Amino acid sequence: MSITWILVANASLAKLYANLGPNKGLKLVKELIHPESRQKNAELVTDRPGAMAGGVGAGSMQPQTLPKQHQAKVFAQEIAQELYHGRATNAFKRAIIVAPPAFMGMLNTVIDGPTSQLVTDRFEKDYTKTPEPELAARLAGTIYL
Repeated sequence: MSITWILVANASLAKLYANLGPNKGLKLVKELIHPESRQKNAELVTDRPGAMAGGVGAGSMQPQTLPKQHQAKVFAQEIAQELYHGRATNAFKRAIIVAPPAFMGMLNTVIDGPTSQLVTDRFEKDYTKTPEPELAARLAGTIYL
């Protein structure tokens, strides 16, 4: 039997479902929550940026990545680790990823090559709040629920 994992995620919530075959529906495998991604940038920064001394153009150093964006990348790496582990233990043979465009880009950069090859479909949507029956209906053509 070929198991398909369906990852439905955004920067603060990920739901991992399994589909065991035609007419089997979805089964929630795991839910990951990353509350830091919901905080405002100001809440994530513990101190003011450091100041550079002297010379032309002196001023505060700004971080290259906003704290909120950094937290989203941390969460993307956590999700990628779950997918890697699932592939390494043969928990699935095929994967589908559903995530908003910006987060999909982050996921695509952190998922390892062999795991990425098992991803057959990517949908740039945020379905994290979509109830399971509706999610199954939206993905039915892709995963043969």
